[in-house]
Amino acid sequence: VQLQASGGGLVQTGGSLRLSCAASGRTFSTYDMGWFRQAPGKEREFVARISRSGGTRFYAASVEGRFTISRDNGKNTVYLQMNSLKPEDTAVYYCAKFYSGSYYDAASYDYWGQGTKVTVSS
Repeated sequence: VQLQASGGGLVQTGGSLRLSCAASGRTFSTYDMGWFRQAPGKEREFVARISRSGGTRFYAASVEGRFTISRDNGKNTVYLQMNSLKPEDTAVYYCAKFYSGSYYDAASYDYWGQGTKVTVSS
């Protein structure tokens, strides 16, 4: 599985961005997907996870109500719509394929995209 994240950039506080993560292969619809982020000097943290069908979603408390994770299995792509962005959302965002374990634990994901940088200016 190869994951390619895109869509990052520079945005002002209160703005929006949509991240995309395209997956290779024909089994995309068989696994859950997640988004994580890592700010400078900090550990990688869970952002959101979506089930294989798209019917179940989980969010970190810090992004609940502002971010929306979705997926299009026909396009092998998972999205992260980010609204009302804050400077503390500045980070490199990674998409990842869920394998097993706790959905908020990075160790539960076995394939990772290369990351896309999001910078929110104040």
